Formats: sequence, structure tokens, C-alpha cells
Amino acid sequence: MTDGGDKREAINFASVDSAPKRFAGMISPRRAPLMLLTFTVLSALGLWLINQPPLAALFPNRDLVYSPHEGRHVIAIRLFILSFYLSFAAFAAAGWRDRLGFGADLVIIFSLGCAAFDLANVLAHYHLGRAFSLHLSAIGTGIYGFAVYSFKLLERGHMPARIRVEHRPIRQTRAILRLGVALVIAAGTSITVGAMELPLITQLRQVALLGGIGPGVFLFLPVLFGQLYLLALWDERQGRARFAPPLSIIVPAHNEEYIIENTIRAMDRAAAHYGGAVHILIMNNNSTDATEQIATRTLASCQAAKGHVINVPKPGKSNALNAGLDAARTEFLVRVDADTLLGEDNLTRAMPHFRDPSVGVVGGVPIPPGGALFDRARLLEVLVKHGFYSVAMGAVNGVVGIPGMFVVYRTDQPRYLGGFVEGMNGEDTDISLRIGELGYHAVVDPRIRYVSEVPSSYAHMREQRMRWFRSVYHISSRCRDLIYSPSRTLRGKVILPYMLVNSARRAMLVPLLIHGALEWGLRFNPHSPILWQSVLAVGIGAPALVACVAALLNGLPRAVLALPEYLIFRVMRGYFTLESMLSILVSPRGERLERAVFEDRVADGPARIA
Repeated sequence: MTDGGDKREAINFASVDSAPKRFAGMISPRRAPLMLLTFTVLSALGLWLINQPPLAALFPNRDLVYSPHEGRHVIAIRLFILSFYLSFAAFAAAGWRDRLGFGADLVIIFSLGCAAFDLANVLAHYHLGRAFSLHLSAIGTGIYGFAVYSFKLLERGHMPARIRVEHRPIRQTRAILRLGVALVIAAGTSITVGAMELPLITQLRQVALLGGIGPGVFLFLPVLFGQLYLLALWDERQGRARFAPPLSIIVPAHNEEYIIENTIRAMDRAAAHYGGAVHILIMNNNSTDATEQIATRTLASCQAAKGHVINVPKPGKSNALNAGLDAARTEFLVRVDADTLLGEDNLTRAMPHFRDPSVGVVGGVPIPPGGALFDRARLLEVLVKHGFYSVAMGAVNGVVGIPGMFVVYRTDQPRYLGGFVEGMNGEDTDISLRIGELGYHAVVDPRIRYVSEVPSSYAHMREQRMRWFRSVYHISSRCRDLIYSPSRTLRGKVILPYMLVNSARRAMLVPLLIHGALEWGLRFNPHSPILWQSVLAVGIGAPALVACVAALLNGLPRAVLALPEYLIFRVMRGYFTLESMLSILVSPRGERLERAVFEDRVADGPARIA
């Protein structure tokens, strides 16, 4: 498998999906470094100026805070965010006028929010005789800054047009009760542990692992999602009866000669274990190599499965998927990526979930093949994201997306929704999300494990992650009806906004490390003796704890050995997120432009539209 991956790197892995032309542009690898250099200059200049008279007297807390607060900040978060806004806008994918407008919009909205924070603090000090904690104010300001950035980029970026997302209300009493109880227990545990004065707790506050913020804070997420994870396993505690209806497997394939034979043989072994009828459809998507010939020969030699090759000359993965959807003749549809090797029991484990008529989507956990540059870090990443968080969210019917590497649908549901969206990134998450909004459950079964290729070069990893991280905005834009409509939906009101804010946090990770290092290294914040620990904790604290919990719960304790690689990979992932955001085309019209395109295409006919 590793050899195949190396062969893949010799192929031009870029495709029409790498940068959808209506929404993104291919950017030079030099743009992000230049942006970070500009940010470093602005950040250092701002920190230096605020430490000089008369600004030092005006801002004794060494940040742009306009009201008295109790305590000290750890990092000058407002200076950081303003420096990031200005440097990002200066290198955004837009003309200079649009860049100026975008930067001004970010700065003005953020400044107004900070003024509101400070006004509330003044009123609290005046009426209650006590000001807010500067530390808590910085956390609130930071989250607000992330939100302003992500929603303004969503507003001004060239994005897929907003569609009307059909939402069918279902009873959520159990999900709400579970989430509420889990939140209370997690908060109670965090507060209790944070208040302890035990010698161990005191020592933990001083080390880089926890950044001096307190162990209680970092316990919150593991305790919250740990409870939900166990509830999800409880839901599956009883074995399901065998269920083996006929299946169609669609495999979009573009220049996959290096691996398509292994992919088909893995599906044939899974079909033999499954026992039901399995028909494989290899969707040859404009390949220029021997994909078609190898696939045809391999399908003819299958022992348990049958299948054939369908040529799809129009490039684009969604075009191939929709051609496969049209060709499928079974009640259930399996989507498999061409570089995915199914486990022998994957179909056997997945299909019994569909005995429950409320289940609409089923997926599993992708495992890297091992041996390549990023495979060890990727293993911890998938255990955290798919093997822990996604499984846990299933307990409250909150799964947003199941990756298209291996996923099973009821065939009628993607057809009812018009197929897989074309011309944008994230078609797999889009379809899973909208099936969920139809009232169906999405299930991630941690027992379903399959091998999925991991890019083995920096360039290929960069291309992949830029696609993936842009998809958060494409999906949120297309489905923003869930965010702004009055429908009470967990995905729309909580998870999509969280995904946007988290994407902003990830894009700012490398700049935040630079800013913190400047503030500590140049002694701009002498009143915060724990600042260096806090800087390291951004990339080490909570992520390390969650990764260890996820590895243990998934029965792969050896994965913890890759923790250092995983933490470094997270920083690189943050850098790729920043590059991905810089590739988004920006203009003042933003969504209005895409809405006009959307309306024009609707008028032309009922074609599938992005």
C-alpha cells in the first residue's frame, strides 16, 4: 500500500475539485509565509507601541482594553486578532479595493464588539462594585473574534448559494436530556477539579501540558464527549440480526491504475463475507491511464461480487457519483473511494443498522495503511475525529458528516435530495447533513474499520487539506438556511456555527503561536509569568488529553506513541487551514453573486446545482 501511495505521488493529484473555479483559486506557496511575515511585523509593532508612553498608561493591561478588569491577561488577544485581520485581508484572494473593504469590515465589527464587552464591564463595576476577570474577558473576546472572522469570510467570500434545506422535526427529548446531563456533569467535574488544592493539581497548573489555565478546563471536553461516547456504545449494546439485502457499490475513479485492482479485490472479499448480492460500479471519471482496463479485468475475476465499468467523461467526483447513483438498481447504495480498502467485515457490520427504519447513513473509521510520512499522526487524527467525536455525537443525533471513503445510504434519499452537489468541496458531508435533517439518524460504528490512503508527500497533503478545510465554508454557505431559519436543529444552531468558529481558530493557530512567542520572548507581558506555558498549551494541552482518551477508547493504546507527531501535525494542519482560507475568492458581493447565479440556473432547468 505504501508503494502504491508513492506511485500516486508521481501522478498529478490536482483535479477540478482541488480549487472549484467559482469559489477558490490556486495560490502560491509563498502567499501564506508572506502573510505570516506581515503579521509578525504588525504584531511586534503593536506590542511595542502599547508598551510605550503614553499608551502604556492608557492601557495598563498591555492590550486594547478600555475598561478596568480584575487580574491579568495571558496573551494580548485583541492586539493579536486585529493584527491577524489586517494581515489576512492584505493577502486575501481579491483586488486591493476588496481587500481594504474586507479588512475594514473585520476591524469595525470586532471593535464594536469589544466596545460592548467593555461597556458591560463598566456597568458591572458601577452597579455591582466588581469588574469582570480580564482572563475570562479575553476568552470571550477571542471566541467573538473567531466568529467575526469566519462569518465575515462566509459573507464576503464567493460561496455556494444558499439553498432551502428541508427540515423534518423529530422528537429530540432523549437527545436534549442526554446532552444537558452530560454538560452538567462535565462542567461540575471541571469546576470541582479546578478548585482542588491538591499538590498534584497545583503542579499540573504550572506545566506546559495545561498552560497554567487549570486542569479543570482541559477535563471538560474529554468528560463531555466521553459520556456521549459511552452512551453511543450503550445504544449498540445489543447485537443486531443479520441483514444482507442486495447492494450497489459506486467507486469514483480518476487515474487510479496504481490501486484500483487492490480496491476491487478488497470489495470482493467483503462481498464474500457479507453473503448478499453485491454489484460494483467503477465510475471511470475522465482517466487518462489504464484505470478502465485494469478495473474491467479485475471485476471479471471477482469471486463473490459482480460489476462493470461506466465511463464518465465529465471531470469531477460528484459527476461520477451522480452517474453511479443514476445507475444503481438496489435499495441500498455504498460509496467507496478508489483508494480505500474495505475490511472483510465492513458490509456485514454496516447493513444491520438499517433494520432500524430511522437510520439513513452508516459509516466507520478510516485507518491509515502505515509506513508513510504522515500515517502515524493521521491515525491519532482519525481516532479523535471519527472514532471519538463522531461516535459520541451519534448519541444525540448530532452527526454532521460521514466521510465518503466508505459510507452506506438508502438509495432513495440521495435521489430525493437531487444527488451529490457538484462544483464545490464537501459533497459527502453535504449529503449526510441533509439526510440527517430529513429526520434520519447518521451512525458512525467504531467497529467498522477500513484502510484509506494518506498522502505521502507535503504537496499532496497540502492539496488534500486545502480541499477539506474549504469544505467547512462551502457546506455552511450552502446550508446556511439551517443557521438562520427558525427551525430548532442542533446541526444548524450549534454544530455548523461551531465548525465555522473552530475553523477560524485553526486558521489562527500559527499566528497565535507567533504572537505569544513575541509577547513572551520580548518581555512585552512581564506580569504574566505563565505565558510560555499557555503558548505551548494551545497546541499541546487539551488536544493531547483528547487524543489519549480517543486512542484508549478505540482499543489502540499504541497510537499514543505517535502523540508528538500528532501535535506537530496539528500545527501543520493549522497552516494548511490558513492557506485554504487565503484561497477563497473575496468580494463585497459575496453571497449575493452566488444567489444570482443560483436563481439563473434554477430558471434554466432542474439540473443539479452547487
